[in-house]
Amino acid sequence: MKTKRWVIAAPDRARVGALSREGEYAPLTAAVLAARGIDTPQAAAAYLSRDRSGLCDPLLLTDMDKAVAVIRSALERGEHIVVYGDYDVDGVTATCILVDYLRSRGAVCEYYIPNRLREGYGLSREAMERLYEQGTRLLITVDSGITADAEIAVARELGMRVVITDHHECHDTLPEADAVVDCKRSDCRYPFDSLAGVGVAFKLICALEGDADAALDRYADLVALGTVADVMPIVGENRVIVAEGLKKMAETSNVGLEMLLREAGMKHKRLTSSTISFVLAPRINAAGRMGHAELAAELFLTHDPVRAQTLAARLCEQNKLRQNEENEILTQALTRLRKEYNPLEDKIIVLAGKGWHHGVIGIVCSRLCDRYGCPVVLIALDEDGTGKGSGRSVGGFNLFEALSSCSDLLERYGGHELAAGLTVSADKIDELRARLRDYAEAHISMAELVPQQHIDCMVRPEWLTIPNIEALSVLEPYGMRNPEPVFCIKNMTVEDITPISSDRHVRLTLMRDGMRFSAVLFGTGAGGLGFVEGNTVDAAFHLEINEFRGRRSVQLTLCDVQLSECEHMADQKLLNVYNTYMADGPLTAREARLLLPDRKDLVAVWRHIVCRAEDGRLSVPDGALSRRVAWESRRDINIGKLFVCLDVFSESGLISYHFKEGMLNILLKPYKGKADISGSVVLATLQSMAG
Repeated sequence: MKTKRWVIAAPDRARVGALSREGEYAPLTAAVLAARGIDTPQAAAAYLSRDRSGLCDPLLLTDMDKAVAVIRSALERGEHIVVYGDYDVDGVTATCILVDYLRSRGAVCEYYIPNRLREGYGLSREAMERLYEQGTRLLITVDSGITADAEIAVARELGMRVVITDHHECHDTLPEADAVVDCKRSDCRYPFDSLAGVGVAFKLICALEGDADAALDRYADLVALGTVADVMPIVGENRVIVAEGLKKMAETSNVGLEMLLREAGMKHKRLTSSTISFVLAPRINAAGRMGHAELAAELFLTHDPVRAQTLAARLCEQNKLRQNEENEILTQALTRLRKEYNPLEDKIIVLAGKGWHHGVIGIVCSRLCDRYGCPVVLIALDEDGTGKGSGRSVGGFNLFEALSSCSDLLERYGGHELAAGLTVSADKIDELRARLRDYAEAHISMAELVPQQHIDCMVRPEWLTIPNIEALSVLEPYGMRNPEPVFCIKNMTVEDITPISSDRHVRLTLMRDGMRFSAVLFGTGAGGLGFVEGNTVDAAFHLEINEFRGRRSVQLTLCDVQLSECEHMADQKLLNVYNTYMADGPLTAREARLLLPDRKDLVAVWRHIVCRAEDGRLSVPDGALSRRVAWESRRDINIGKLFVCLDVFSESGLISYHFKEGMLNILLKPYKGKADISGSVVLATLQSMAG
């Protein structure tokens, strides 16, 4: 895991104070708003508003009037209508609300969701022909269709009318449908261009119904579900939709959604946008990823509680299967990367594997991208020699442009700067990997690959009170462009480290200015920390109120923890002594003794490296290893002494080591027999200087 570079906003203190006084916001809330450029009471009120008056007139969407006319005509004629959706949460929820509404208006309405594994994304000629043969005379797309010029043309030639509703980017020319409703149209005067696919479908329902409030009362929960899951900006109209949707979700009338909440253990619990992102969306997406999106659609359309409970359970089963597939691919990828990936040189990861599940590799891509802090492309190889790939990128590297530079090697590709998909023949993967590496070498530096931790503001310990934390709720719902606030306190003393959940996570006790705080760091065990008890650290965190046995207390949920400047300065003093020694400069006997390890020190360092190395490699933050070894062995091993130990091992042909981007990288070398360091010149020289 690469060390993060902190980017700390510095809101103007005077504006924070004024906002707190004039807008009557708590100090933490005012600081967050000012840090995000919202520094007047008027701007704050507009930004934070969740009032339904923020919903826009649906008829401002270009072609919405045409769409309404076409659909009303089909309803009057009793024509067979099909809603053509997509297999992700946005597409499924968009499909379900429109099908449910049209059926409530008496329509003969079915839905069609392409199979992710067999058909892939979007419309196809085969689907158009099949739907027409089945009697479809009006096709309404949701969350798709805006670039399906050829497929729409086929549908029109066959005799179907077509209404497109979508939210994706448009080409210069639009498909020749009866109506094309997309908030991204260049000629659209709709004041909000960040609706999800389900948001556009919802606006169509509003226009058909003529009553936005009634439509919101009926569908807010599913519209919020799709909006958050599709990572839309939770600002403006989306903020209203998601706020209303979370309220409705707690007492939903949708039988399927209620059963899914029960099956996921979330019924009667506080629901937030995180509930959607990390609990509900993965279960719904799993159905589509595993090729069974129809299960999710049926779940939200059924009125039978027994059937809904069965479907909810199956979605959770599909999610477990997805997790198993994901973990298997991740394990295989990590095993290969420990041998093939060079963190000093490689700027992009490109891996291909046989038997990898097409629908899951995108999630594994995201996990590897987060872990290694660089773009990742994974390719699942079919038996016929076709590779279907998925890619994820980091800010500063445009993955779509990178793939465009290799378009002659690809059968298909698409996406955007941070995520893309591709199809490539197996015999061209090696060349694709080489060219993507060359492209990355030319277009991004190692410095740009250092992940960033954005922090809203530094805070004082006395601000961290339950009332101030409760006051942050006015910022909710959180999401894209309105993330959960991250705060920072520097120079906190680590009083206690307690492993939890079999050392998958840790609980810390941190103290500053006489105030103690309980903190939790998820995803890192005690052995993976870059600090030990007694060290001074800087902490970046979300704020929560922990409730346990009727007692409420402040809890820091840590985003990142780094050694404080005072620890680095202490290390630097010892490194100066070490560097003087390495440059053959004079040392006092006391300085030499600071660096000189005894046999037990050497054994402690060696055992730690051997036990922690994976496939002969160990990479740790450069200030962490001495602290980890000292903590585990309970020996006085400072950073200078550690490097002497490493030099002794290197001199004896046991290891090689180097530094890059704040990381110490150690490579174990093969050797036979018992390691012998008795002839170490490094040790002999230090011993003579120590007297």
